[in-house]
Amino acid sequence: MIRHLGRKHSVVVASLAHSQQEYDDGAGLTAYCDEVIAEIVPQSARWVQALRALPTGTPSSVAYFRSPRLYKRIREKLAHTKFDLVFVHCGSMAQYVMDLQTGFRIMDFGDLDSAKWAEYSRWKPFPFSLVYWWESKKLRKYERNAAQRFDRCTVTSAGEKDEYETLELSTPCTLIPNGVDTNYFSTNRRPSGTNPSIVFLGRMDYFPNIDGVCYFAERILPLIRKEMPYVEFRIVGSNPSRRIRNLAKLPGILVTGHVPDVRAYIQDGAVAVAPLRIARGTQNKILESMAMGIPVVATPNAAKGVQALPGRDLIIAETPQNFADSAIALLQSQPMHRIFAQAARKQVERAHSWTDSMDILDSVLADRHRQSEKPQTVLSQV
Repeated sequence: MIRHLGRKHSVVVASLAHSQQEYDDGAGLTAYCDEVIAEIVPQSARWVQALRALPTGTPSSVAYFRSPRLYKRIREKLAHTKFDLVFVHCGSMAQYVMDLQTGFRIMDFGDLDSAKWAEYSRWKPFPFSLVYWWESKKLRKYERNAAQRFDRCTVTSAGEKDEYETLELSTPCTLIPNGVDTNYFSTNRRPSGTNPSIVFLGRMDYFPNIDGVCYFAERILPLIRKEMPYVEFRIVGSNPSRRIRNLAKLPGILVTGHVPDVRAYIQDGAVAVAPLRIARGTQNKILESMAMGIPVVATPNAAKGVQALPGRDLIIAETPQNFADSAIALLQSQPMHRIFAQAARKQVERAHSWTDSMDILDSVLADRHRQSEKPQTVLSQV
């Protein structure tokens, strides 16, 4: 999105980083924008802020992304530069511009976190369930307040659009589907290795991913390995929790941790899985696998944010046995594997093209009827 906006507009990016390494990595954005304003807030400091917010009316997830220094720098930039557009990605970042007088403002929720936390509360044991319930209530009030202060809101899936409508606001909301770089995630991959493999992609410090991977490893993989003992399950993602690292002790499971290029670990994968029992919005892990021509087996929750036809573009499985049977069928039948691989790639090109998504964004910007031929843009992004 930053690269796309930078082609026609003067863009300033404001963001947070967890570490010096992340901060340094973000410097690469200067190739696509005029300036990057960034501040480092270590994870330890973020958790302190989040915990302090628990008994208050401020959502902990908003406090987690708070940086007085970044707020001050954004305020200084806005005081000296006239921006025609402020684009905020992620609800928790709205705090930096909600009380400032700026140009046309777009709030890109992606997905509404209040609904996600409410879902967490149904899965967590007491007293954590109460904490998540309270967070969802605070976030819903915050999201409603934020949306009212913006000129336009955007979300990434039809389900999130429906959730947004429950806020009953006058601020219009536009659906901009997530896209995938089909040149980067291409079908030019080497043949599968000696042993069949199953791959999962995603950050492994994220609760829905942790829950889903453990569910697969403990309840589904044993059923698959009973029929195909040499199947390898690859868990590819950064910051694996202790629970995920412990899975590497089980036969047939590889936990990679952070890797510089996920394609090296999934390009010879025979099947990709998305066994998430808790899921909101669009699962990019599914789109990336489909783009590479890797058949996907997913739970209904994981697949609901993807524009794909079950049984044609990917396989939906609701029970452990059904999930295992579907994976085994794809691993054992080359014709079936080829049909789903080709259909997956075609559907990503058809429904999740970044070009099409950016065309929708451009139409939203055109609605503004700005006077300047080269408007300036602040993009506030986590």
